[in-house]
Amino acid sequence: MQIGRRLGAALGLLPLIGTAWAAQPPPQAPQTARQAAQTDLTGTWVAQVNEDWRWRMRTAPVGDTESVPLSQAGLALARSWSLDADNAKGDQCKAYGAGGIMRQPTRVRVSWVDDSTLKFEMDAGTQTRVFNFAAAQPPAQPTLQGFSVAQWMRPPPQGGGPILNQQLGLPGRTPQPTAAPARPPSNSRGSLKVTTTNVLPGYLRKNGIPYSDKAVVTEYFDRYTAFGADYMQVVTVVDDPTYLVLPFVVSSQFKREPDDSKFSPTPCLTDPPVKRGVQ
Repeated sequence: MQIGRRLGAALGLLPLIGTAWAAQPPPQAPQTARQAAQTDLTGTWVAQVNEDWRWRMRTAPVGDTESVPLSQAGLALARSWSLDADNAKGDQCKAYGAGGIMRQPTRVRVSWVDDSTLKFEMDAGTQTRVFNFAAAQPPAQPTLQGFSVAQWMRPPPQGGGPILNQQLGLPGRTPQPTAAPARPPSNSRGSLKVTTTNVLPGYLRKNGIPYSDKAVVTEYFDRYTAFGADYMQVVTVVDDPTYLVLPFVVSSQFKREPDDSKFSPTPCLTDPPVKRGVQ
């Protein structure tokens, strides 16, 4: 009798279980990178050159390698750099590669190519960078802008020192920034992390400070609001076993413009280096 009662009770629960199962929402399709974006970077941005003016707005003297942790091979190459030689070989764009382009006084136009590909167009040098969120095959040959893999991150921890090293993926090492990377703003909604490999050799600065084809460029893009304007902060970390003894870290700032009416693509061009002692 007890077995019969238990079986009857169990059978009586079946309609309830079926109703509860039917009430479960259907599984959701995974979000695309565009849907999952933690911040909107689209639009047109202009570089705010508020530090390192002498290296970003002009071509510094040959051999001016201050604050760049170059190896002996890197120092030798920087000291022997010749603008005329670059121009003769058709290497005018070496200062516009992935390792140095964000330091140019440029405008950047950001848009989605599709739901998993973000495009950064630079008017300085007429360069285009493509950030891949979905799996993609890198090109067979290295290129000036390399192959970039992107991912969204939560706002990184506040602070400096060891925390900054962890944020930049540099445990146990001390970066050598030109200008100390600013901490992510308190109203940052999250970072876009981009890792770029498969690059052609290029320049960190216009005066021939080199990085090699072994370089890895890691960048963190944040958007924030201050004084009624929108800004994009980019922390760039260049790690190169050939020409650097430590990662080279810089922080660049861009201000959002209302439209792209001032976006004006120009060819790659490096002015002759200034004479030493000229400020």
